[in-house]
Amino acid sequence: MSRFFSKKYENLTPYTPGEQPQDMQYIKLNTNESPFPPHPAVAEAVKQEVESLRLYSDPDCKALVAKLAKQYGVAPEQVMLTNGSDDVLNFAFMAFCDEEHPAVFPDITYGFYKVFAEINHIPYAQIPLKEDFSVDVADYCGVNKTVFIANPNAPTGIALSLDEIEKILKSNPNNVVVIDEAYVDFGAQSAVALVEKYENLLVVQTFSKSRSMAGARLGFAIGNKNLMADLNTLRYSTNPYNINRMTSVAGIVTLENQAYTDKNCGIIMENRENAAKALKKLGFALTDSKSNFLFASHPAIDGKTLYTELKRRGILVRHFDKPRISPYVRITVGTAEQMDALIRTIGEILEENQ
Repeated sequence: MSRFFSKKYENLTPYTPGEQPQDMQYIKLNTNESPFPPHPAVAEAVKQEVESLRLYSDPDCKALVAKLAKQYGVAPEQVMLTNGSDDVLNFAFMAFCDEEHPAVFPDITYGFYKVFAEINHIPYAQIPLKEDFSVDVADYCGVNKTVFIANPNAPTGIALSLDEIEKILKSNPNNVVVIDEAYVDFGAQSAVALVEKYENLLVVQTFSKSRSMAGARLGFAIGNKNLMADLNTLRYSTNPYNINRMTSVAGIVTLENQAYTDKNCGIIMENRENAAKALKKLGFALTDSKSNFLFASHPAIDGKTLYTELKRRGILVRHFDKPRISPYVRITVGTAEQMDALIRTIGEILEENQ
């Protein structure tokens, strides 16, 4: 750090994104990207938009917002777009948390929540997950704090039901409840169905996972129109042209080809279940994932060693050093061929470590 760096950030530990090594060709199962490319029409639409890059993008993204609103059955003023869902989450910490409304989230969850709280100088509490890594809903009922829950959770993949989410919403009427649904399209229930019923509900989603657009950086929020107005106040105070022209048109065409997304999600869920069965046969313990990744541990090999051995053989998975989950690796679900290669390689590693 330079001597000019503000002391208010001197103790900040930044979020660590998944590694993107360039030293060789890997089977990349570490950052929960889709193994499928965007719909072919997306590339053509983006290509045509290049000619207009000399012009600013529409700060309201009216066409894309209208598409999303129609797909989710809400009004356009209930939708806001941002540069990836991380932007929405950061705005939510800024808008709905302070000394009177501290943040609360699980101790094992998306690592950016803690970073957003600390960079915005917001008091926060972390509630331990249960022994099976599930969220104890009772811990969040009547907590009188701004609640952040990833559903399904990361890195465990475990999902709450809508009934459980509703219990949290009902018991915290004076605080916003943020449901982060980055992985919802792989088998969980979306809380968008509850938006009209609860003014304190903010649902956050992304185009990065199920919609094959991680590199385009497109996220969105759905909620009460007054919550959207709050968030837009911050967006217009920071970066009103936050969605570029190519990303916007890519989002529109992706929504117009929803059947393609649904098909890919179905394949990923099938590959997930097949890989889970194969890993269990090899002796792994797994959580009940409703996401596009598996969270697995083996009694004969620790998570760090498995991660290292897989990487040495050209397969990337994600390992976290946090003590409680260090025995585990998080494995993105790829194509059937990629998962077969993973299972075969893990089998070889286990044999060598006997």
